[in-house]
Amino acid sequence: MLKRLLKITAALALLYVLISAALFAAMFQSPDNFAHTMKHVPWPLMMVLPFQPLWDIARHGWLHPGQPAPDFDLETTDHRSHFQLSSLRGQKPVVLVFGSYT
Repeated sequence: MLKRLLKITAALALLYVLISAALFAAMFQSPDNFAHTMKHVPWPLMMVLPFQPLWDIARHGWLHPGQPAPDFDLETTDHRSHFQLSSLRGQKPVVLVFGSYT
């Protein structure tokens, strides 16, 4: 009986590690891919997975206060032109706000 309980516990622990690793790998994907993955994760599972610690590691930035933001190029919402962050360098202060409003 003890061996069976040990095997079940080991299998559940392995399953927990594998699901956590898959979640961690998904966190490194683009926001669209991550959202696609997360829509399949049941809410009760989110309560037992180490989401916040993994998120903090996966999305930890490498910039420090005072360092310039990496350059990027974005298409405008009307899809008619592009905006490049470096085009504003040295002209005026720029505040970048990243987040989700959904």
